[in-house]
Amino acid sequence: MNAPATTARDTMAQNEQQKGSSNNNARRHNEGHGRRLTAAFEALEAFPALAESRNRLIRLVTQERVSSGDVVAAVESDVALVISVLRLGNQVEGKSRGRVESVVQSVELLSPEAVHALATRARTFDFFERSSVWEAAPERFRLHGVATQRAAERIAQETGYEHRDRLMVTALLHDIGKLVLMHAYPGYPGQVHQGARTPEERIHRERRELGVDHALVGGVLARRWGLPKSVASIIERHHSEDATGEAAFVRLADMLAHYAQGGSVSPQELLKCARVIGLGPAELRTVMYDLPYPVTGRTRQVDPCPLSSREVEVLKRLAEGKVYKQIALELNLSTSTVRTHLHNIYGKLGAVDRAQAVLIATERGWL
Repeated sequence: MNAPATTARDTMAQNEQQKGSSNNNARRHNEGHGRRLTAAFEALEAFPALAESRNRLIRLVTQERVSSGDVVAAVESDVALVISVLRLGNQVEGKSRGRVESVVQSVELLSPEAVHALATRARTFDFFERSSVWEAAPERFRLHGVATQRAAERIAQETGYEHRDRLMVTALLHDIGKLVLMHAYPGYPGQVHQGARTPEERIHRERRELGVDHALVGGVLARRWGLPKSVASIIERHHSEDATGEAAFVRLADMLAHYAQGGSVSPQELLKCARVIGLGPAELRTVMYDLPYPVTGRTRQVDPCPLSSREVEVLKRLAEGKVYKQIALELNLSTSTVRTHLHNIYGKLGAVDRAQAVLIATERGWL
């Protein structure tokens, strides 16, 4: 006896059943992704600082005379310390709560005792004492982060970018999403990237294989940490092909860091991104040439300057080797007034002579 013919209604029912099964599989797949990412977000709460970075910070904040500039530099050299200091700074009650975009702002808000307590509690990683959880990931991650930070600083110097303090944070933290994916997917990055060479190729592989990319995940993580939307947005957009503003700065710095470390980058993408922030081929060549060398230029002003604007003008001319009469003539002052200004400058800086006054002011970024 022949089986009854399949009716249109039966076919529709089978299709609906298959569709429902497919939707259930997709839902379970997405839920699996969600659980993996949530667990990874939680694991990042324990991301360690480099032991040397932590120890240097502790030494600095326990000195008799604490330099805010030195503390900022020590914090900015380490991913975990930047995260901890920013999170704590954004929790301080007041108008700046949730709006602290830089380590400079956080250090101004926090006491040396608070920074010391934070550093003392920090988990640490030492290259010679491997952790079974992170292996060498913290060190590799820091090396690329600092290289990107250096490249960003050089670009900022070339373009005169004004939000340098925030850029030091976004450049260092731009790849925090990779730490999440590394913890969530054991095959990341090797199996996911599968021989992709440039940053653009790797980001496309992530989107194809995982449905997300590390930039997007990094933005989510930054928001979970309570960092300002401005910082999270830059991290989230730093691989966007239409990135503008600081996201474009970080994207270019990331590519230049890969270039400086011997990685592959697309010349076309480099030029395209550079033009977005106002750099032409000639300026870009200069930046690329300078990358292997230490960044030079004006020291960042971190500590509040105790000098008045007139005192700064006098000290600038003193640094140029000018004598009292020349300074008085240029500033339309009497010689005795110049002497009075210099006496006040020495007192405010704790300097014994002009050479020490110039040195202190230069090191602090006031000249």
